[in-house]
Amino acid sequence: MKIRFLKSAGAAFALVLLSSTAYAANPADVQSGAYTVESSHTQIGFSVLHFGFTYYSGQLSGVTGALQLDTAHPEASHLNVTIPVSSISTTSTVLTGELKNSEWFDVAKYPDATFVSTQVRRTGTDEALVTGNLTLHGVTHPEVLHVHFVGAGVNPMDKAYTVGFQAEATIHRSDFGVKKYVPYVGDDVTLTIAGAFEKTAAK
Repeated sequence: MKIRFLKSAGAAFALVLLSSTAYAANPADVQSGAYTVESSHTQIGFSVLHFGFTYYSGQLSGVTGALQLDTAHPEASHLNVTIPVSSISTTSTVLTGELKNSEWFDVAKYPDATFVSTQVRRTGTDEALVTGNLTLHGVTHPEVLHVHFVGAGVNPMDKAYTVGFQAEATIHRSDFGVKKYVPYVGDDVTLTIAGAFEKTAAK
């Protein structure tokens, strides 16, 4: 009886949360305006081919920055984010330490990477290509993000209006001077980005 009650209470709570979220599945229904990165739910995963045997993955976190979103005119939208490279992590503490040293990303000298958009081009109802300048390891190079709109609405936990995107890109680390072990460890780095943005309160 207790288990059944808990399940019923949990389902009811979930329904309350969903009904109060005012979820938007269509990008055209999303609120335009200024947004800031919601760092705790924004993650950047990376993957490289390791000696031709497996794809090895890691993660970057602590992203900060701003999004100016114009849903009526997506091409007028603008993204500017900072990624702390010092946040890099893998399942190996030894490798994580190596990636931070001077032979790899040299986080003491280049602690942050930045991405600043230069063009937004809508390619579908909920898809867009975002071109921008990625600065990493002291080098700036143009890159393209393939962006998919996930959803938007009021976060039931903190009551902030939130919009979320999923993005993918492939960059060549040698373009940024990070060439150690190429080609034995892949030059192509696949990025998978989960981006959450909270609307800035009007002043």
